[in-house]
Amino acid sequence: MERRRLGNLDVSPSLLGMGCMRLPLNDDGTVNESLGGEMVKAAIGGGINYFDTSYVYNDGQSEKFIGRALSDYPRKSFYIATKLPPWKVTLAKDAERIFNEQLSRLRMNYIDFYLIQALDRKRWADMLRLKIPEWCEGLKKAGKIRYFGFSFHDTFDGFKEIIGAREWDFCQIQLNYTDTGTEQGGLPAYELCEKKGVPLIVMEPVKGGSLSKLPSDLNGFFTDINPMASISSWAMRWVIGLPGVKIILSGMNSMEQIRDNLSTFNNYVPLSEREKAAIEAVKSARAKRSNNGCTYCGYCEPCPKGVKISRVFRIWNDYAVYENFDVTKWEWLYGTQQSERPDCCVGCGDCARKCSQKINTVDDLKRAQKELDDLCK
Repeated sequence: MERRRLGNLDVSPSLLGMGCMRLPLNDDGTVNESLGGEMVKAAIGGGINYFDTSYVYNDGQSEKFIGRALSDYPRKSFYIATKLPPWKVTLAKDAERIFNEQLSRLRMNYIDFYLIQALDRKRWADMLRLKIPEWCEGLKKAGKIRYFGFSFHDTFDGFKEIIGAREWDFCQIQLNYTDTGTEQGGLPAYELCEKKGVPLIVMEPVKGGSLSKLPSDLNGFFTDINPMASISSWAMRWVIGLPGVKIILSGMNSMEQIRDNLSTFNNYVPLSEREKAAIEAVKSARAKRSNNGCTYCGYCEPCPKGVKISRVFRIWNDYAVYENFDVTKWEWLYGTQQSERPDCCVGCGDCARKCSQKINTVDDLKRAQKELDDLCK
């Protein structure tokens, strides 16, 4: 397993990290600890030593599970990353309570990589007001965390603001061969990290599984070249090929996924020019399947009524491209609040006037609402 040094941090975790957000579950929604334990054992046996979780994953079960699963291994043999959810922090003392609970859940007396989770501009402003970054620096000085960073879900402009606000030990963004634009920071964020020397951790390399189960006509671009390679391995190899990426997280929930990813990483071969062209062909074909030409730049926002226009169009277009029903249903029913959906639109047209792609956003929002509602009934 390749290891890349994280800048000046003097640590080199495994390039592949195990994301613990999509753990295998029992029918009642609890973590399947038997299968999960086998997966952790196989991951470690294959060279993985970086495990990423959060206070909120699986309703708090994730931290408890991974703490138990790693308890049989020497503490210095692995790295644990977990996150502080800013939406649960209204007072500074909330952060202290959550952190202490995390240590207890994990059965550890320190955390290697501690992140403020899913930052955007608003949440960052809230964290500054509560002086959470200063509190985290205090945790570092006390030896309770080793490194302090953030995970990010916002546009590139938001990323520039946050990463430029202080000296960060590392950061974590969503990046894959389709999410290269500015909606999630994309390649501009990657390049800025390289310029500033901030070690970069990548999440969603297969876009929540969407890039592992492409429609058959898109699969053909890959299977014509190598019918034996998994579709997800193409997405993984694209991210591995970015030297500024130091850790790639995969939210594996089966032994099959563990084995496939270990094979990809432990037998990595850079993409050939022909393979790179195939990925570009998939991206081009993908764009033609979209419902509209939204680039998720965010220029149309904020909506005066609170509609999350870019997010709605992303969910709508992703389903048209990938036919990823399970992901779409979760994103629409649980990942998007009722107050953020198009039926709150009053047709003022402010978004259409700002749209750089000249999309009739008001009409398209109505279409998206109807089609997603019908799909997820």
